[in-house]
Amino acid sequence: MILQSNNVLVKHLVNQLRNSKTKPAEFRAIIAQIAKLLCAQALENIHTFEKTITTWHGPLKTHFIDESKLVMIPIFRAGEPMLNGVLELLPNSIGGFLAMKRDEETAVSQIYYQRFPSLKDKTVILLDPMVATGGSLIDAISLVKEQNPKEIISLNIIGSPFGVDAVDTTHPDIQMYIAQIDEKLDENKYICPGLGDAGDRAFNTL
Repeated sequence: MILQSNNVLVKHLVNQLRNSKTKPAEFRAIIAQIAKLLCAQALENIHTFEKTITTWHGPLKTHFIDESKLVMIPIFRAGEPMLNGVLELLPNSIGGFLAMKRDEETAVSQIYYQRFPSLKDKTVILLDPMVATGGSLIDAISLVKEQNPKEIISLNIIGSPFGVDAVDTTHPDIQMYIAQIDEKLDENKYICPGLGDAGDRAFNTL
């Protein structure tokens, strides 16, 4: 399931990312802000548990998200600012890590670091700003599925129609929340108009 954001604020923030004059610190901060907005949308209907708290007017039965059931997995490097954003919302959720690199000649993703906690019966939220060909995200989802999570949610900043469709075709059971689907991939398989290499721009390694 693909859900592209119609939020004007999200579009406003994405367009700030597109600006080539946006500095690395601001770039990271904007990615974190977008991640928060996408996360809020993705968790609108998540299961909650009842808890009685003490308010200024006495006891109150209310509901909370069980953060121990949430696992946040960024795809490094570019997913790290997204992780920072969602952890501000859900600081007691669990973190996993996955580092992948795209072969510039073949555009095939290569995994060079993976550290997952137990994912069984958890809600796993994958954090990947760019969905170009979709290869990295498809591979990441396949890895996560090996551990039998309850559900998988993907939060993404921008993607190409080709990449988004590839993910949806390969893994139609996941929920994909994306800020913007761009026009196309160029001849080098980069998203167009895109926002450049998110990892390089975020960490000033251009």
